[in-house]
Amino acid sequence: MSKLNSFISKTALAMLLVASLIVVDHNRVAQAAEEPELINIPGSFSGSLGFFTDYRFRGISQTVNEAAVQGSFDWGHNSGAYIGLWGSNVEFGANGAGNTEFDIYAGVAREYWGITFDIGGIYYTYPGALESNALDYFEYMFGMSTEFPLIAMGATIYYSPENTADSGNATYLSYDATIPLVSRLALTGHVGRQWITDESAFGKPDYVDWSIGATYATHGFDLSLVYIDTDLTVAECGGEACDGEVVFGISRSF
Repeated sequence: MSKLNSFISKTALAMLLVASLIVVDHNRVAQAAEEPELINIPGSFSGSLGFFTDYRFRGISQTVNEAAVQGSFDWGHNSGAYIGLWGSNVEFGANGAGNTEFDIYAGVAREYWGITFDIGGIYYTYPGALESNALDYFEYMFGMSTEFPLIAMGATIYYSPENTADSGNATYLSYDATIPLVSRLALTGHVGRQWITDESAFGKPDYVDWSIGATYATHGFDLSLVYIDTDLTVAECGGEACDGEVVFGISRSF
């Protein structure tokens, strides 16, 4: 009888252990069903939103010297690959030119020997503009930049095989520098040169633009005050969009 009782006890213990394992496994399955696995997207996302008293592109106002609201949304990977979208209101003072600009860009930026090399492309598009105006265009871009203890500087070249308004191939060369001063305050400088094949279609001759200003970061906002000018006369520009102007901006990144 003692052997029978021992057998029954061991059998009951084994059945209890099996039942416990079944319950635990069932709970795990139920938990997994309640908590679906999140999709892990590599890289990181960022964006910005800002207000500026004028939208100047390569020294020329794109809003007839009026204010602009601009924003961006970007994705970047540890490999250096990136893609993004930038947008702004525009006003060219012409019928069928649209009132919005979106720039879609992508590329790869990698550092070698202390120099960051950036190669990519930018597509400029103007929703709502008449197709006959041929405002949309694409540019290739290649840049190099580096940082020293007292200054950060870089040079970038842009090339479009068919520039906006069917003005032929175009090249723009940009030199930029930033000098940090006291905490969160920095001076900025820029000089650029634009070459256009069909100056008549573009509406302006080849020209030089430049700017000098300051930036300041405070309470999560970036403030900027920049003087921007070109070497174009009012007659060459076809208006005052190329004249010198002080532009104030406030933006926030997230």
